[in-house]
Amino acid sequence: MQNNVLILDFGSQYTQLIARRVRELNIYCEIHPYHKIPEDLSSFKAVILSGSPFSVRAEEPPHPDLSNIRGKKPLLAVCYGAQYLAHFNGGKVEPSETREYGRANLSYIKENEALFDKIPGQSQVWMSHSDTIKQLPEGGICIASTQDVKNAAYRIEGEETYAIQFHPEVYHSTDGKQLLENFLIDIAGVEAKWTPGAFVDLTVEELKQKIGNDKVVLGLSGGVDSTVAAMLLHKAIGDKLYCIFVNNGLLRKNEFTDVLAQYKDMGLNVKGVDASKRFLDVLAGVSDPEQKRKAIGRVFIEVFDDEAHKIKDVTYLAQGTIYPDVIESVSVNGPSVTIKSHHNVGGLPDFMKLKIVEPLRMLFKDEVRRVGAEIGIAKQLLGRHPFPGPGLAIRILGDITAEKVRILQEVDAIFIEGLREWDLYDKVWQAGAILLPINSVGVMGDERTYEQVVALRAVESTDGMTADWVNLPYEFLQKTSNKIINRVKGVNRVVYDISSKPPATIEWE
Repeated sequence: MQNNVLILDFGSQYTQLIARRVRELNIYCEIHPYHKIPEDLSSFKAVILSGSPFSVRAEEPPHPDLSNIRGKKPLLAVCYGAQYLAHFNGGKVEPSETREYGRANLSYIKENEALFDKIPGQSQVWMSHSDTIKQLPEGGICIASTQDVKNAAYRIEGEETYAIQFHPEVYHSTDGKQLLENFLIDIAGVEAKWTPGAFVDLTVEELKQKIGNDKVVLGLSGGVDSTVAAMLLHKAIGDKLYCIFVNNGLLRKNEFTDVLAQYKDMGLNVKGVDASKRFLDVLAGVSDPEQKRKAIGRVFIEVFDDEAHKIKDVTYLAQGTIYPDVIESVSVNGPSVTIKSHHNVGGLPDFMKLKIVEPLRMLFKDEVRRVGAEIGIAKQLLGRHPFPGPGLAIRILGDITAEKVRILQEVDAIFIEGLREWDLYDKVWQAGAILLPINSVGVMGDERTYEQVVALRAVESTDGMTADWVNLPYEFLQKTSNKIINRVKGVNRVVYDISSKPPATIEWE
């Protein structure tokens, strides 16, 4: 199948966005680091070079060998990519007199240029660079300018090679999607065949061939990723899939029984394991967030391994790994500095002698949801807010006790139920409550109280990489606060978190 797009990553913060925009055109693409270009390029019909935090004028700039790409496949170079093609091919790149960052408008578009077809004059673009191309490379022809950037876009004569100094992948470039469509579909001739239905058909067939008659065990969480992965495997291998849903005692109120009932209706072979006491015992007295995560991860593997051994002759462990995790693990700079441990990433301990199968490893989160809809998973489940693997343990600041879990479960249930009642749930990307390690003075009736404080958190986001706090109606917050204080014994104060990510994170730990 020669309808794929190769994106070479030079370390730009926007590289994943390029891939998402290409996928939105129903075109399959893969991201590879610039220094690890695939040897076999036969399946790629076009190539995109990403931007970069580096400068081509540095002593050792990223400098890949493009001899198997340049002039042989349609090529679109973005920002650093455009400067790279100029700098190493007879052009000249110099520091900008003024930093070119933010919104700009095209002031000139050369007539009859395929890359700018259907793009109006004065179209807004997003600049993000401190260098600029002063002289085009050999064969270069300027095809677009802004007021401050003469060579905002160029092509190389005699080749299907195009370069732009702005970012078409960000929303601020209002016609960026059209430009990518012009390049990929009209110029490169890539066919738009990457649809949820096509993915399901291809993946189910690949799973059948890979797994054959072997058995697969999968840890379900109740979340979107593991559920979609389970249903794809179920379509491929039926009852040879064994699902295990572990109650770590840190789930939301009634979640263990509710999720098990939901899975039963979906025809999945699921075993529920209540290991609440085992987790809470290990967490007793542990306050450090990283230690809590590691303890939960360790016990989960132990419980899961115990249950997996009860199933004879299991060959594969299935995981709901998605593409951002894969990209991060092979990025230009390697895995980023650890902000917090991820419960799913890092491989298996040596004692679990199982092969890995990851049906979703090439999908972004929004694509996972579309695939889930394609195979008939209920809208309510697909729209479920993300929930952290360590559960309420990282929403209880300080040490964990059964009583603290009870309090937070009650608070969380009131908050989430209220969002649904007010038709706000689907307008929020993620919401939850946090139990703070402080008490505050209050008055209930004629009595003084000294009880706990909870914080409510609701954010809007597309992928969790960045997030803004949601401006929930004051009346909703007022009624929710009153309900929590009146119904949850042990709480006398409610606050609302209005921090965005960055600088804050979505979770508090």
